[in-house]
Amino acid sequence: MASTYSTMLPLGTKAPDFKLLDTVSDKLLSLSNVKAEKGTVVMFICNHCPYVIHVLDEVLAIAGEYQSKGISFVAISSNDVVNYPEDGPEQMKIKAKEKAFSFPYLYDETQEIAKAYQAACTPDFYVFDSEVKCVYRGRLDASTPRNGQPLTGKDLRNALDAVLLGDTVKEDEQMPSLGCNIKWKS
Repeated sequence: MASTYSTMLPLGTKAPDFKLLDTVSDKLLSLSNVKAEKGTVVMFICNHCPYVIHVLDEVLAIAGEYQSKGISFVAISSNDVVNYPEDGPEQMKIKAKEKAFSFPYLYDETQEIAKAYQAACTPDFYVFDSEVKCVYRGRLDASTPRNGQPLTGKDLRNALDAVLLGDTVKEDEQMPSLGCNIKWKS
C-alpha cells in the first residue's frame, strides 16, 4: 500500500460529467442522475484499501444522515482490476450489498473519470454545491488506520453543514485526504 495524498481539485471547478456502470443496479448513471439540488458528494473508494475499510462505516453513517437533508452521494472505484481483482464490478456489487450502500457504487473502467476529477487516492472526497461547483475536496477527518485519531467524519460533516447553510467552506480548513494510491493501469 502506497500512502498518497489527494491532489486537491481547484475550488470552483464544475463537477466533471460521467456515464458509468452502477454495479448494484447494472445501469449506466451520469452526474445528472445522481446529483441533488442542495449538494453532491463524489467519493473515490475501492474494496481493498485499508484506509477505505477504516472509514467506510462512518461514510455510510454520514450518507444516511445527509441524504435526508438533500445531499446526494456517489462512490466511484477506478482501480486497475487486472492487478486488483477484488476491486472489480462483481466484488463491488457484493460489498455494496453487504454494507447496504444507500448510494450508487460506480465502476470507472477506463479511469478517465478519476483523471477528470484529479483523484489520487482512496478515499478521496469531493463536495459540490447546488451548481455542481467544487466547494470542498479532501479528507473525511484526521483518522487513519494507524494514527489513533478518533473517526468522526468532522471535516466532511463541516463541509456538508456549510453547504446546507449556504456558507463558504474555508479553503484553509481543507486538508488533503490520505489513502492508498489509485491503482493506475500500466
